[in-house]
Amino acid sequence: MKHSLAAIAVLSVLSLTACNQETKAPEAAAESAPVVFNTPAEKQAYALGASMGAFAVSRKEQLNELDMDIDEAMLRRGFEDGLTKNSQIPLDEMQQIIRNSDQEVRAKQEAMAKQAAASNIETGKAFLAENATKEGVVVTESGLQYQVLVAGTGTSPKATDTVRVHYQGTLLDGTEFDSSYKRGEPAEFPLNRVIPGWTEGVQLMKEGAKFKFFIPSELAYGERATGAITPNSTLIFEVELLDVVSAEAPAAE
Repeated sequence: MKHSLAAIAVLSVLSLTACNQETKAPEAAAESAPVVFNTPAEKQAYALGASMGAFAVSRKEQLNELDMDIDEAMLRRGFEDGLTKNSQIPLDEMQQIIRNSDQEVRAKQEAMAKQAAASNIETGKAFLAENATKEGVVVTESGLQYQVLVAGTGTSPKATDTVRVHYQGTLLDGTEFDSSYKRGEPAEFPLNRVIPGWTEGVQLMKEGAKFKFFIPSELAYGERATGAITPNSTLIFEVELLDVVSAEAPAAE
């Protein structure tokens, strides 16, 4: 059965949606000649082709990260056959193949995530056990660890207060996942609306203080993953408490 270019685009969108991943731009070809668009139709055609190419590269990178291979020769042949309406596989079979591939990718991702989560627990426990023996590190009843870098002399916040802070967050391997310093402005938020390790730890600080917190996964994001933070990650934060903004007094009855 032969299929149109539109059918190929539909298949690409179907697979991209099922994977729930953003399309990454492919690496620019060396010394690629600039493209001159003479009409809106040319730009539209180019955008369609570039988006499908970007998807193919993104999918290839995803599979490589999962130790799954993709036959580039067949990838190119399939694309060319689609352009010439000479597809060797019926549309409904292509859709099923893509669905099966997506299921395989998700299963592999879930297995790797579980493996990483289990590894993170053991790595975190080992790190915290060793870190607790270091000079200047204090361990609280909850398991939170902290080190005073600058003591501070101002007011200490309550959990219901809003605080203004500068901070940097890193993983155990040193990967930085967040930094108000890099954004160029401090963060301000209610202390009882952040991870438990922050809620507890920042209450130990005084305005002007700077602490280093070592936060066990159960006081951080636990089994949730967010950005570069994988499930069960132990986190390290350097936090500078700039100001305490008292919570609003309850309205008079």
